[in-house]
Amino acid sequence: MNLPRVQLIAGEHEIQVYVARSREERALGLMHRRELPEDEGMLFMTDRCAVQRFWMKDTPLPLSIAFLQEDGTILKIADLEPHDLEAESSEHPVRFVLEMNRGWFDERGIRPGTRLAGPVFLE
Repeated sequence: MNLPRVQLIAGEHEIQVYVARSREERALGLMHRRELPEDEGMLFMTDRCAVQRFWMKDTPLPLSIAFLQEDGTILKIADLEPHDLEAESSEHPVRFVLEMNRGWFDERGIRPGTRLAGPVFLE
């Protein structure tokens, strides 16, 4: 992937994320990826807050998804099934969505309400 990367902090955990900003980058996402290093993920950024919907059509990798407010606070976390066509919704308008290996958030005790830190979030 030829995408910019940034470091985020979730509690005491560092995450290296690829940043998908354009419509094309967000549409491609992690499609066709069969593995993802343990503390790496993808951060999807949109230009404005809106209800976001994600599905796993061409993604064989089981993922967990976190919907984030502009300040990096997690609103919702959900697990996604490989190749699933049913969309998962943020339910509330957000600008940021973070995908990690399935179970990453749960294994580290990171829950809705946790605030992630990083250069992309409003302070």
